Amino acid sequence: MRSDIVREGLEKAPHRSLFKALGFTDRELSGPLIGVVNSFNEIIPGHIHLRDITEAVKAGVRMAGGVPVEFPTIGICDGIAMNHRGMKYSLASRELIADSIEAMVEAHAFDGLVLVTACDKIVPGMLMAAARLNIPAIVVSGGPMQAGRFRGRDVSLSNVFEAVGQVKAGRMAPEELAELEEAACPGCGSCAGMFTANSMNCLTEALGMALPGNGTILAVTAARRRLAKLSGMRVVELVRENLTPDRILTPAAFQNALTVDMALGCSTNTILHLTAVAHEAGVKLDLRAINELNDRTPNLCRLSPAGPFHLQDLDEAGGIPAVMNLLLSAGLIDGEALTVTGKPVKENIKGRAVRRPEVIRPVDDPYSATGGLAILFGNLAPEGAVVKQSAVAPEMLRHRGPARVFDSEEEAVSAIMNGDFQSGDVIVIRYEGPRGGPGMREMLTPTATLAGLGRDRDVALVTDGRFSGATRGASIGHVSPEAAARGPIAALRDGDMIEIDIPARRLTVLLEEREIAARLATLPPFVPKITHGYLGRYARQVSSASSGAVFAPGCGRP
Repeated sequence: MRSDIVREGLEKAPHRSLFKALGFTDRELSGPLIGVVNSFNEIIPGHIHLRDITEAVKAGVRMAGGVPVEFPTIGICDGIAMNHRGMKYSLASRELIADSIEAMVEAHAFDGLVLVTACDKIVPGMLMAAARLNIPAIVVSGGPMQAGRFRGRDVSLSNVFEAVGQVKAGRMAPEELAELEEAACPGCGSCAGMFTANSMNCLTEALGMALPGNGTILAVTAARRRLAKLSGMRVVELVRENLTPDRILTPAAFQNALTVDMALGCSTNTILHLTAVAHEAGVKLDLRAINELNDRTPNLCRLSPAGPFHLQDLDEAGGIPAVMNLLLSAGLIDGEALTVTGKPVKENIKGRAVRRPEVIRPVDDPYSATGGLAILFGNLAPEGAVVKQSAVAPEMLRHRGPARVFDSEEEAVSAIMNGDFQSGDVIVIRYEGPRGGPGMREMLTPTATLAGLGRDRDVALVTDGRFSGATRGASIGHVSPEAAARGPIAALRDGDMIEIDIPARRLTVLLEEREIAARLATLPPFVPKITHGYLGRYARQVSSASSGAVFAPGCGRP
């Protein structure tokens, strides 16, 4: 076993002595050493119960004859970090998570890994580590939060963000907002809609790196604890079978995940994260090819914020296996792709039927004939931009309007809250990219406030930063190259006419190329907003959003 280098032989007596100090018996020192990465903390609702989930994992490892060894990694709550300096650290924490797991695994020679995760950047950070280390590994999430109940309807965190705009517009009383605030997030788990956390947990299942049910079984259920035990048992078998991530994270697996992404209508952030995981796995994802998947994949689900349903509804409807079974029957995914069960996708999903057709629509009667996400190109985004088209009002799929340009999220939010914009405007938020932010802040406050004001049907947003998975409306993010890299978005001025054509996959500014070039040539050199500490190092090393905002060169595989 891999762990023999820290346990076997005469010269390892000192090492064994340290294991004995931990209470290990000789029998334990002969079994597979399984690292259990627990991202528990007391600041993220999706992680507050992960001690319980981790204990179930460890029980499963022991039942299968393995030796679990728990260690931690960090996690940031995007909701709490939203709309202030703290959000600059969210995406940047993904690299810290991957690096910290690498350091622990390589230093202590674990034979296998169980990655206990839940939210936003923690899921992709753990997947990146699994791909980089390439030892037998399985992911188990803490599961989604139940939807809250408010005046007879299901609600979640995005409703609270949008309610701020409703109060500002006089459409909701402050007392009603206070009542909603109490009800929207009823307990542990990843916020109940198809936001980034639940998107990534569902796509981890679609990739084949987690057992069926990982994306949708609710956090509060006994079924989630059983899944954790089964994952702990399975990782020991993975070690014995030497089934490593490079056999699972193949081009076919990423194609499957992206197809499921389109069918579900996941967060725009999934493009950023799947690209980063693929980078670590040595798989190239082409943003233009993603549009080809979009064109042939029907959008089967409209989960919050795109529709009224939540993750608990998707689970009741049959979960990811039911979605994938529909897609397989239509010839849209590769059923031969290997998974952590040791079986191909087609065996995992065989016979999994849709139990609520209003939640998971048939392939021949979808919500739309094309997928939930689209990649836009044009003279404003030569390297691409991303929009959640399934959450865009029909009248905003094509839009032309004057730019209202802001150089930070704070400036834009202030203008939106004060009503300093006009119907038809395209609000541009720049210098919020991976390098310019730094950290590519996720911006739910401006999008949710516009939606709450009832203006998501006549005002668009465009940014080189990111929008939350809880965003709805014509909100276009990840514009690349970013302003800090002197992409065309840096040349925009108030009043420039921007044309958005989501069906045609186009994002353009109505300027001649020579005018854009002339404006960019007159700009002063970009001055980094932060030059010290981790964010200073991050800004110097991070690549474009179009390549996953990874560290390059020198991150993972060359």
